[in-house]
Amino acid sequence: MIMTKPLFVSLDGLDGTGKTTQCRLLAEWLRGRGHEATECADPGSTGVGDLIRSLLLDHKGEISLSCEALLFMASRAQLTAEVIRPALARGQFIVADRYTLANLVYQGYAGGLPIEKLRAALLLATGDLEPDLTFVLDLPVEVAAARRTGPADRVERRTAEYHAKVRHGFLEEAKKHPPRIRVVDASQSIEAVQRQMREEIASLLAKERGSGT
Repeated sequence: MIMTKPLFVSLDGLDGTGKTTQCRLLAEWLRGRGHEATECADPGSTGVGDLIRSLLLDHKGEISLSCEALLFMASRAQLTAEVIRPALARGQFIVADRYTLANLVYQGYAGGLPIEKLRAALLLATGDLEPDLTFVLDLPVEVAAARRTGPADRVERRTAEYHAKVRHGFLEEAKKHPPRIRVVDASQSIEAVQRQMREEIASLLAKERGSGT
């Protein structure tokens, strides 16, 4: 019997695109197919990560962009070491609400930090671990903003121009790294978005089984 290699899947996109809901549904679907699946949120999902998340999103003062980038990476380094790698080693699938792509886009494309330097630092933080598949849930900036609920956090309060650059960054990275990064039209129904992601994952798993990996 060929054992299915556990996949590491991340979801990304602007706040308001439905990532959290889609992560939960995707993990539930994987469990329904007989896989063990671990959900996590980046930043967060560890004691250290939760503290850093609060500092990053709730802090009322100024945080320099380079400090912000490194704090996100610190949270991700702990998440990778404490949650993701052990789960993968146990044969569990990972469904992550954001991962390394967010750093490249928010602090690189939108913030202006050098993309390749960020990429190198991210590989250091994660020990070269990257998702097998990343879904970018895409919406126009104004639509995503209108969908958000609750008070805006420190990053969400940035200008529409900043968030337009974020969206551009996601789409540019998807163009550069197909088929590892897939864009999904998040203006569709929740069910349609979920169906598309499930089909992509099922196809990837079928290819792996066919190759004997």
